[in-house]
Amino acid sequence: MTQSIQQIQMLGELQTWQMTHLSDTIDQALTQAALPSPLDDACRYAMSNGGKRVRPLLVLATFLTVSAHTSRPITTAQMAWVLRAMAAVEMIHGYSLVHDDLPCMDDDELRRGKPTCHVVYGEGVALLAGDALQSIAFEVLAGSSDEPSDISLKLLQTLVPRARRMVTGQMLDIEGEQKTLNQDELEAIHRDKTGALIEASVMMGGICAHADDTMMQKLGQYARSVGLAFQVQDDVLDVTADTATLGKPAGSDEKLEKSTYVKLLGVDGARRYADQLFDDAEQAVASFGDDNLLSQIVQWLQVRAF
Repeated sequence: MTQSIQQIQMLGELQTWQMTHLSDTIDQALTQAALPSPLDDACRYAMSNGGKRVRPLLVLATFLTVSAHTSRPITTAQMAWVLRAMAAVEMIHGYSLVHDDLPCMDDDELRRGKPTCHVVYGEGVALLAGDALQSIAFEVLAGSSDEPSDISLKLLQTLVPRARRMVTGQMLDIEGEQKTLNQDELEAIHRDKTGALIEASVMMGGICAHADDTMMQKLGQYARSVGLAFQVQDDVLDVTADTATLGKPAGSDEKLEKSTYVKLLGVDGARRYADQLFDDAEQAVASFGDDNLLSQIVQWLQVRAF
């Protein structure tokens, strides 16, 4: 596995590799958790419901980009931790979506083109499924008592506070409904709500690749720009794409009376701002080589339709 992954230089190949290996890792984690039915069913439903899986892709792409830049060989042990980090961040993201869709939050009945978890399994089970996914994510990174603790601790120290920031951002987002927020206030919300997990993903990839302080600084700049650009782009798509394309209800921001970048800047202005942030992200990782995997992710995200 280490030899084949080290040879990957194109994003499409990386996405194909991720589809199989990430699903297997998440499935193994859920099997080991041995949750009772229907809780196990709800967790698996939430995690098998498609999506772009951008966050684990960023873990993997960062790890490979740094490893290629430093010319370090990739070990089996490293790849095991990379896969754990990928699974953990995707489960944290998955739990957040289950909770976001609940009637007490955004009250959405469609996610990734399928009925949301609470529609299928009921509100109580969906709430507990989100709780379970969060705890299993941290279990995955904690490892067992006979495994090296230094990498585990570093990954947990990276993910845990950013998972908390994601929740803080969600709270601020709720409090901002039916209010007119300025751009600084809006960015403060979304650097946590959306950006925190993207930042965690990139930083964990760097940790697994033993990136030095200078590299980690550049990766942090990249992650913060991508995280904010991703949200600006989401605001644009919410008013320009339809429900079938998005896989979730279009126009939900307007329904909840949320402040958005589209309201502040207009559709064209928001698009320009997203492009500027994506350009900033590419510049931050330019020293890692032309057309590196992180740059390819930026180019892919810039033209996404959902």
